[in-house]
Amino acid sequence: MSETWSVDEHLTDVLRGLRALEPIELQLLDAQGCVLVEEITVPASLPPFDNSSMDGYAVRVADVEGATRELPAVLSVLGDVAAGSGELPEVGPGEAARIMTGAPLPPGAEAVVPVEWTDGGTGGGPADSMTARSADPDGATGEVRVHRPAAAGAHVRARGSDVRSGTLALRSGTVLGPPQIGLLAALGFGSVTVRPQPRVVVLSTGSELAQPGEPLANGQIHDANSFVLTAAARAAGAVAYRVGAVDDDPETLRATIEDQLIRADVVVTSGGVSVGAYDVVKEALSGIDDAGGHVEFRRLAMQPGKPQGFGVIGRENTPLFALPGNPVSAYVSFELFVRPAIRVLLGREPARREPVRAVLAGDEKLRSPAGKRQFLRGAYEPPAAGEKTGTVRAVGGAGSHLIAALAQADALIVLPERAEEAAPGDEVEVIRLD
Repeated sequence: MSETWSVDEHLTDVLRGLRALEPIELQLLDAQGCVLVEEITVPASLPPFDNSSMDGYAVRVADVEGATRELPAVLSVLGDVAAGSGELPEVGPGEAARIMTGAPLPPGAEAVVPVEWTDGGTGGGPADSMTARSADPDGATGEVRVHRPAAAGAHVRARGSDVRSGTLALRSGTVLGPPQIGLLAALGFGSVTVRPQPRVVVLSTGSELAQPGEPLANGQIHDANSFVLTAAARAAGAVAYRVGAVDDDPETLRATIEDQLIRADVVVTSGGVSVGAYDVVKEALSGIDDAGGHVEFRRLAMQPGKPQGFGVIGRENTPLFALPGNPVSAYVSFELFVRPAIRVLLGREPARREPVRAVLAGDEKLRSPAGKRQFLRGAYEPPAAGEKTGTVRAVGGAGSHLIAALAQADALIVLPERAEEAAPGDEVEVIRLD
C-alpha cells in the first residue's frame, strides 16, 4: 500500500476491526438513543378497553335516534363514569351514564354524545362543559336532554384501535426516541434490550488552548475543538465526555488518556499529529505498543485533514482517533471517520452518510489540488417541486481554520482526486451534515 492513503482506504481500515457493542438490558429512560436488538410484540391490545374520547354521556343508539333541539331525547342518568372506574353501571333502554374522557364505556352503551349536544343534565339549554351538577351526592344528574343523534361507536376509542395484541410494535434496529419510549411504556415494558450508546472521550492538545469563558493571554486561543467534537459525538448517538485541553507534554497526555480508558469505548484527540516539533500526540503514543495497543499515523490524500492517526490502545483495544488540530480539519475528519465508527458500535446502518448529487451554484469556480479529495463547506438546498437535483453553494474558503464558515454550512462539497476544479452549473457530490 502506498505511503499516502486514500480516504476510502483509511475508512475501510478503521471499520475493519469494529463490531457493534454487546446488547444490555436498560430501564426505559436509560435506553433513549440506543438501538433496539429485539422485536417488540404487543402483549395486550392498546387501548385495552373501549373508552370515551369526549366528556359527555354514554348512550344506546336507539335512544337518541332522531333527537333534535326541538324534540330532544330525555334519558335517565345512572351516575358518573370517570377514568379509572372499576365497577360500571349497565346502560339500559332510556338510560345514560355521564362519562369523562378516557373512561371505559359501560356495558349496554354503544356511543358517546358530547356534553355540547346536551343540556348538561341541567334541564335547560345546551351545555358546553361537564361542570353542571345537581345536588346528587354521587355527582349524577337525574336526567339529561340529548338534542343530536349518535351513530354506533361515535366518540369511542375502540379496544385495539391503536395496536392489537400479537402485532409487531417495534422492529429490531429501531433507534429509541421519545415516541418509541412512550409506546414501550404504554405497552407495559419497564426495560428493554438494546445496544448501548458508545462512550466517547474527547480531548484537545495544545499549551496555547484556553477554556472558553476565560481571558486569553498572549499567544493563546480558546479551545473550540473539544467542544465541536463532543457535540458531534453526541449528535452521532454517543455518550460523549469532554476532557478539555491537555498541555504539550507527552507524559501528561499519555497519563490522561490512560485515566480515561475506564469510561471510553472510543477516544478522540485533536492536534499534535503533524510533523512539527511539538506533535505531542505522536510522541505520547509512539511507545504505547507496550501497553497492548498500536496507533499508526498516516498521510491521507485529502484536504483538509491530511494527517491522521488511528489505532487501538489499552487492555480492551479501545479505538483511538488522533485528528488534526485545525478546527475544520478536525470536524471534517470526525464526519468522515469517527461518525461511521460510532454508528458501527451502535449497530446502525448505513455507517456512512449517503452522498447526494447537487448543482453547484454561485459565481466562482472551486479549485482542488490534484490527487487529493477536497471537502469544501457548502449550503445545500433540496430539489424544488418537480426537480430531481438540489443545489449547493460554497461557504467560505478552503482554509482549515475557517470555523466561522463551518458554522454556516450544512454540507460538504466533495471534489474527487481526479478533479481540479468545478464550475457553476456542474453537478457535484454532496455529503449532507444535517
